[in-house]
Amino acid sequence: MTSPVSDTAPRSEKDRVIVFDTTMRDGEQSPGASMSLEEKIELAKILEEMRVDVIEAGFPIASNGDFEAVKAIAEIVTESTICGLARAGIADIERAGEALKKAKRGRIHTFLSTSPSHRDHILRASQEDILNMITGSVTHARNLCDDVEWSAQDATRTEQDFLRRCVEAAIKAGARTINIPDTVGYTYPSEYAEVFADLIANVPGADEVIFSTHCHNDLGLAVANSLAGVQAGARQVEVAVNGIGERAGNAALEEIVMALKVRGDRLPYHTRIETQHITRASRYVSAITGFPVQFNKAIVGKNAFAHESGIHQDGMLKDRGTYEIMTPESVGQGSSNLVMGKHSGRHAFREKLKALGYELGQNALNEAFQRFKDLADKKKHVFDDDLVALVDDALASQADRVQVKHLRVIAGTEGPQEAFLTVTIDGAEKSANATGDGPVDAVFNAIHEVVPHEAILRLFQVHAVTEGTDAQAQVSVRLEEDGRIATGQAADTDTLTASAKAYVNALNNLFARKEKTAPDARVASGF
Repeated sequence: MTSPVSDTAPRSEKDRVIVFDTTMRDGEQSPGASMSLEEKIELAKILEEMRVDVIEAGFPIASNGDFEAVKAIAEIVTESTICGLARAGIADIERAGEALKKAKRGRIHTFLSTSPSHRDHILRASQEDILNMITGSVTHARNLCDDVEWSAQDATRTEQDFLRRCVEAAIKAGARTINIPDTVGYTYPSEYAEVFADLIANVPGADEVIFSTHCHNDLGLAVANSLAGVQAGARQVEVAVNGIGERAGNAALEEIVMALKVRGDRLPYHTRIETQHITRASRYVSAITGFPVQFNKAIVGKNAFAHESGIHQDGMLKDRGTYEIMTPESVGQGSSNLVMGKHSGRHAFREKLKALGYELGQNALNEAFQRFKDLADKKKHVFDDDLVALVDDALASQADRVQVKHLRVIAGTEGPQEAFLTVTIDGAEKSANATGDGPVDAVFNAIHEVVPHEAILRLFQVHAVTEGTDAQAQVSVRLEEDGRIATGQAADTDTLTASAKAYVNALNNLFARKEKTAPDARVASGF
């Protein structure tokens, strides 16, 4: 039996796996996910502190918001390489180059579909057309940036002989990284490994570039496929925090990194990742996107290190290694014996947040501390989960243009139920009252009065953060308008207040998505 976190991998550079994070690009393409500029900058800082090698900060030509995000992050981050995505067109590539102009380490990531399905139905191009487009796009990108990555969209459904020719063309044109995406999550581990082994063995110049995995999770195989690619010679993995991304998502950063760390005996490779920051990154991404992490999620889920079975508990008391293959501390889920209440001070509060994986700036800490004091006045005991919900709620709403200021609801068996609501919109107050079929309906009708919209409520979900009648309610809301989906979350000891805040948070995220204009649909942006 190996001890928790056996991390026995050798440290030779040829065995180092580059971690390429696409949370801000592919991750943000998840239906309902959106991030503000400020949130992306904060996430970039967390990823840099975690020592992520490459941060794909956005798709610069997609919108002004994406361009500004890539540009701002490129100016701030100095340790990680900052990457911008571009299709195979001149305008895309030049827009990415412009966004990356001030990056200490910049990378243009350009891509083109190669499979028969995409060639025939999307591009309407021949194999020779594709090869010429690869050469032209990579050459142009190389003239703007020394570090160029090229991706074969839908590579795993591409004829292997043609894929070899495409990769060879990209290498000759100057690409330093070659990405072989499983765009639709179709492949399986041994098959994916064979693709890499064939390319590395048979393409001229393959020994001079880094091969990369990019796996989607449609069949639940994204992590397994990525690790198979590494075993076959890939030395970059493209991942997202919490596995978010198009459809069923991407390979999860935390799962791949910890698999390499824990199973160094069978996976003799290593990364630069400082794993103690993993939980912090996971919670931040969950808070700003409104996507909750499932309780049984590997590595970062609430139950990932929970042991309820009597047999398991007995073993844990005798030796943690009996049922833990890694420690919670190794991923930033450190335990703390501090009990929080209304008499707890600011220093204890700060230390508690650190133990829970949060590092807040002074202003954010002051605001969170005041919210904690308000909560402690309502609850006798403030549990860890209460603090997580409190901080996540603040992170999710800090950039919102519309915020709930005051709410009073009249409810009971005798209707109609009525809600009196005041919100601030860009700092200006606006009030309304409305009736409804129940108190929640009244609250949402009042929100519609102060913030007119055509969104349809697709999900309304409530769960208690902790046990007890004084538990905080955590509410999740999903809205849809014109094909755009946005989610919102909020927590409060008052369920109706949490409902109002969650609905307003979803509206703010919906407005943010409206401001992002989708790129030309002729070439899809997801791998």
